[in-house]
Amino acid sequence: MDRDSLVSNEVLWQLSARKSVRAFEDRPISGEDRLRILNAAAMAPTAGNQQLYTIIEVTDPDLLAQLAVSCDDQPFIARSKFTLIFCADCRKWQRAFEYAGASPRKPLAGDWALAINDAVIAAQNAVTAAWSLGIGSCYIGDIMEHCEEHRELLKLPEYVFPAAMLVFGYPVETRMERVKPERAELKHIVHENAYRDLDEAELREMFARRAGARGFDEWMRAFCARKYNSDFSREMSRSVAEYLRQYRPEED
Repeated sequence: MDRDSLVSNEVLWQLSARKSVRAFEDRPISGEDRLRILNAAAMAPTAGNQQLYTIIEVTDPDLLAQLAVSCDDQPFIARSKFTLIFCADCRKWQRAFEYAGASPRKPLAGDWALAINDAVIAAQNAVTAAWSLGIGSCYIGDIMEHCEEHRELLKLPEYVFPAAMLVFGYPVETRMERVKPERAELKHIVHENAYRDLDEAELREMFARRAGARGFDEWMRAFCARKYNSDFSREMSRSVAEYLRQYRPEED
């Protein structure tokens, strides 16, 4: 959808135009705009108005440098002008229940899922707010990959998990000129009333534009090796699975 069809609605245009930014101008983000972004995050939808997240703003240059290394050696992280880590947080409600004498059970997998949802929804509000202010951002999924290391680095206690990390800054001109990668057509990702398995022909059609001249088979094999079967993907699964052990129901 082009701008002409969206220009009458600025929100829709901002959502459509936003793209990840990994190169920033060397200028700070004002305190006022930081507050606007944080307020937008706090206004996000949340399960039962619980706000099952805590946002850590990273201001220590040394900590930011450590995160740049631990998050897959990405130097642009250290050059971020504003860095937020959205933690799924089941701890604060647990402690509040205990202080009130409510005798809560320990958090379980469903609680964790709600907290992850809350954290990521808040993060996306921050992304959208930043873009409307001319500020770019990039999600850093690697914050989950080395979960144990990051929980220690950020001093995260029990029942707190680093769900999403965002780095912000004013995009350099070349980043703004970069064409946003195409998304799949709605007909492939919107199903009516029930899930519909995509057959081989439709899957090939769905990924044809992304595969380009390389063709579906070559492109898909390369993507599988680079992403899905990669060492970092396996490590992320291991560390998250290890973290989830604490959310198992207690034995009767």
